[in-house]
Amino acid sequence: MKRTDKQTGNKYTWALLLLLASCSGGNSDKPAEEEQGIATALPEQTSTVTVMELKRRSFDHELVSNGKVEAKQYADLSFRVTSEPVAQVYVKNGDRVSKGQKIAELALFTLDNQLQQAQTSLAQAELEMQDVLIGQGYAPDRMQDVPASIRELAETRSGYAQSQANYELARYEREQATLTAPFDGVVANLTGKRFNKPDASQPFCRVIGTGNMEVAFTVLESELPLINEGDRVEVTPYAATLTPCKGRIAEINPLVDENGMVKVKATVEGASRLFDGMNVRVSVKRSVPNQLVIPKTAVVLRSGKQVVFTLKDNKAMWNYVQTGLENMTEYTVTGDGMEEGAQIIVTGNVNLAHEAPVVVREGK
Repeated sequence: MKRTDKQTGNKYTWALLLLLASCSGGNSDKPAEEEQGIATALPEQTSTVTVMELKRRSFDHELVSNGKVEAKQYADLSFRVTSEPVAQVYVKNGDRVSKGQKIAELALFTLDNQLQQAQTSLAQAELEMQDVLIGQGYAPDRMQDVPASIRELAETRSGYAQSQANYELARYEREQATLTAPFDGVVANLTGKRFNKPDASQPFCRVIGTGNMEVAFTVLESELPLINEGDRVEVTPYAATLTPCKGRIAEINPLVDENGMVKVKATVEGASRLFDGMNVRVSVKRSVPNQLVIPKTAVVLRSGKQVVFTLKDNKAMWNYVQTGLENMTEYTVTGDGMEEGAQIIVTGNVNLAHEAPVVVREGK
């Protein structure tokens, strides 16, 4: 019985030794495998880049702002007399009109009658004035011989001056009973209706001149040195079906508002495609000579700072830079390593490090 227990104990001892040996052998191989894995995951790679030679040239500066189209010429038309109904409306909103073309007309019976009465009263007053002059010893058919003081007295006594003023007013109101276009343009905001009296609180319609349009926009106070009267602008309506229009800056308001903004206006060519009040994007363009210019793709951020990589001995060299003017695709640049003739890395630079080896891809 004792022998059997001893044999069983020996078996457990040998099993424990084998287990320990097995564990020890597995741990001895693990560091080698980990080192091999790290070496495979972090190989030394060479990035492929494209470069350009930095040169001084004219830079097409572009300043972008939002603006609103304004008619350079427009007129709000109203009837002087609002006691008579509208008899005819000859146009509708959006119609093109020529200078002098009829737009609307009031009922004319009352106005024609008043004009006739005023004309009759004037004729009667004229006869009475002649009687006064004859009483003063002057011939009515030789008015040029009548002294001014005597003639003025005769006009007052006869009521001729008052009758003439009434006639002129009646004739003017009769003329104003017909609205006509003051210039070539487009009808807008026509609110009056036939058979209704005009609304005295608002214009009957507006005529907008189509010959010229202006675009009003604002720029920052700091951007004022970058624009001048006569600079080229490109106006792009937000309506996708309309093409951009060309123009030039016409005026710069010499006043900075409480928000640090300055109002600018530009005249626009091809303005027939634009409507008064239309929202547009304005791009101001001017040429700035003798600038170092790089593509925007050449600039990357490192720790919140602008960095440009240059090529030297097939390595990427890290340079802190400051960008200046910009347009849609380019910057002007100054800073370390930004000298004429430097090889600027423009693509493949996103993950580059200082002195990282690179291979230049030929072509643009």
